[in-house]
Amino acid sequence: MKTSNKIIDKFYSVIFIMVFIIIWQIAASKELINTFHFSSPLEIIQDLKLLFQTGEIWPHINATFGVSLIGLVYGTVSGVVIAFLFGNFKVLPKIFDPILVGLYGLPKLALGPLFIIWFGIGIQAKIFMSTIMVFFLVFFNAYAGFRDVDVDLINTLKIMGASKLQIILKVTLPSCVPWIAASLRAGAGSAVMGTIVGEYLGSNKGLGWMVQSAGGVYNITRVLSCIFILLFLMSLIDGMLKLMEKRILSWRQEN
Repeated sequence: MKTSNKIIDKFYSVIFIMVFIIIWQIAASKELINTFHFSSPLEIIQDLKLLFQTGEIWPHINATFGVSLIGLVYGTVSGVVIAFLFGNFKVLPKIFDPILVGLYGLPKLALGPLFIIWFGIGIQAKIFMSTIMVFFLVFFNAYAGFRDVDVDLINTLKIMGASKLQIILKVTLPSCVPWIAASLRAGAGSAVMGTIVGEYLGSNKGLGWMVQSAGGVYNITRVLSCIFILLFLMSLIDGMLKLMEKRILSWRQEN
């Protein structure tokens, strides 16, 4: 039943997209909309075909998602490590929790120019921006996981003579896995967003740079082509992370 419902939901999504594209193309063909501002599906398809046939797009895709992957890894690892320290050393949250909450509330996208000044327009600024975007998502989720650990179970294991390492490996970390897995899906999007912002502010390669360059000459077709490429790739990545999350959760239930 669940499988059939999912298929129906996907079918409705595809139908909606197709209807939207058809209406968009009809409106563009009959000049009901200004194609200078909105382009048209046929023009975008032709531009996408050109980008992939010439291979022009691949270095930019590699640049954007390469940096995003590094930022996702750095942000995830640092977020989990800091959350682990906060969960095991109670003095740390008392000192640093207000600071981290304050930093989390800052408009991180607005910090982009500052990172460009500090690190230049090279890859370092984009990695740092991507890492920061991921870190807070993973940290707060992982920290919530550490605080959600069954205290009674830990006390029982201590009475049974379990060591600190055994408790961490058998109870603490497994309890955080669902929280970390859930944050990865949002973290992947944030990693790409941070990279795009870095490319937009100062770069000579990447999808963000392509959007900025095309927008500067009012090439709305190229802008939308890059946006649709991002949408497709992010949907693909989200699907993979969703599948990984399901497998991790099923593994946790089995163990």
